[in-house]
Amino acid sequence: MNSTDWKSQLNNLMADNPELQLSEKEISSTEEKTFRKQSLYIELDRKGRNGKQATLISGFEGTAEELKKLAAELKKVCGVGGSTRDDEILIQGDFREKITALLTNMGHKVKRKN
Repeated sequence: MNSTDWKSQLNNLMADNPELQLSEKEISSTEEKTFRKQSLYIELDRKGRNGKQATLISGFEGTAEELKKLAAELKKVCGVGGSTRDDEILIQGDFREKITALLTNMGHKVKRKN
């Protein structure tokens, strides 16, 4: 049994049983859980870090949980540490180019501050 067999069987089952189909409200609520496309700002910061560089991403509008998920994704891709604070994401090191490319691929508009 290959992957298309079980997918087609599931589609047939859901088409036959109206109780299993998602309503328009449920569909829209699941789409809202993904990151909205936003305008984000990226800057390199050294203040208060003993000369060490940190990439700051600001302008994020969403819940604290969404901010933490985005920060975790960025930290994973860059392979470094970081944190979230005051609606900003801090990534240790200078990763402006890499983060700009990643956020642009996710559909966000990215502007550099400095």
